[in-house]
Amino acid sequence: MGRSKQRIDYFDNARFILIFLVVVGHMISPYRHESAFLEAFYKFIYTFHMPAFILISGFFAKKIFEKGYLLKVFQKVLLPYFIFQLIYTAFYTIQDDEFEFTLFDPHWTLWFLVSLASWHLLLLIFIRIRYSLFIAVGIGALIGTVPFIGTYLSLSRTFVFFPIFLLGYYLDQKQFERLSHRNYRIPGAISLILLFTSYYVFLRDLPREWLFASSSYADLGVHADDGVWIRLSIYAIVFIGTFAFLSIVPKQKLFFTKLGERTLYVYLLHGLVLKILDRTPILEMFVDRNIPIMLFLIGFMITWILASRPVIKAARVIVEPGKSIF
Repeated sequence: MGRSKQRIDYFDNARFILIFLVVVGHMISPYRHESAFLEAFYKFIYTFHMPAFILISGFFAKKIFEKGYLLKVFQKVLLPYFIFQLIYTAFYTIQDDEFEFTLFDPHWTLWFLVSLASWHLLLLIFIRIRYSLFIAVGIGALIGTVPFIGTYLSLSRTFVFFPIFLLGYYLDQKQFERLSHRNYRIPGAISLILLFTSYYVFLRDLPREWLFASSSYADLGVHADDGVWIRLSIYAIVFIGTFAFLSIVPKQKLFFTKLGERTLYVYLLHGLVLKILDRTPILEMFVDRNIPIMLFLIGFMITWILASRPVIKAARVIVEPGKSIF
């Protein structure tokens, strides 16, 4: 599928904004209870930032039947997964003075790499099935009824978020062009404002774990029947939020567009930066002084620096080891 330069700019803009929101979301997580605004904003961005990433990933999976494509995907995601799993193990060992390494239970942000590899394998099956998107949504809703489903191999998130990846695969370039047309920007912006307002006013008590999609309904404390309907409702909110966000993403080349090509580096490295930053009083100081804007500015700086050429050059051996080995 041919892609215009404008289309590439659009996706790179979306990627940069999304990875910035990922960084900010992880940054404010320990402090979200200190402010009603931070709590609402936290749930607001978690509604669409990873789903939008997943949708875009599915869109770019159209070469899945090309020879060598899956091997490249596995090299790109599983090699850094193993490396960063070791790095996080070492970090937690030093921090907690207790060694515990597991290859199959991803640390923190690493779930996305495991799920991304799994989504490509599921894609090979589901695109051969009629009504595959409806079936995927059904499985995503029912998987929570399995009492032991959880973070192991990122199984829960893999099945819950797979319909979004599958939908991204089915979308074509023209549909994204229509979505990003200026006629949809105002409705998209209004939808996002209403979504944030809902979290701030009406959905304050919604547990964030529903947006994580990493727990069974039993672990979430609800009956299986109720859990299915809640998850279906959240699917609707997630799809609305995701498409509303994508409708307001600028299409033209901007000062951060180029950095949108380097989101894997930001995604893998920012967790380590935040773990170190959390051991200082910097973020807590701004929260205590009710200056949340500084958290956003620091998040932007971290995103920008981790996507910069010097960092890319220094970290390539652990983020993209496949390029060095193969």
